[in-house]
Amino acid sequence: MRYWLFKSEPSTWSWEDQLAKGDAGEEWDGVRNYQARNFMREMKLGDRGFFYHSQSEKAVVGIIEICAEVHPDSKADDPRWECVDIKAVETLPTPVTLEEIKTDPALSEMALIKQSRLSVQPVTEAEFLHICAKGGLKA
Repeated sequence: MRYWLFKSEPSTWSWEDQLAKGDAGEEWDGVRNYQARNFMREMKLGDRGFFYHSQSEKAVVGIIEICAEVHPDSKADDPRWECVDIKAVETLPTPVTLEEIKTDPALSEMALIKQSRLSVQPVTEAEFLHICAKGGLKA
């Protein structure tokens, strides 16, 4: 299993929107960055990840699971753009903010810090477990 982080502006697509989709999940459409698209090409069913509210909140707020592997983005006219589907798994009892992540030595190499503008990015297993613990989830 691999781990990922998906960023979304809450005003565009929020954690509450994702939760409302239930087990059917939702297509993670609209990604127009080749590196982010290529990461989605690596994703497998059952991989887990973080749902991150960007913009004003800047915090990891939930856990998602890949529920459909890479396929054409239904909202793109260009076949180069692909996406995966994700479903909500669990809400973090305590959101983990970007500021907390930046000041935690265990997370100093995280892509969220090093490649802050990338909307889909990998997370190591150690980073995933550490943030889950900070957010109040048991491993």
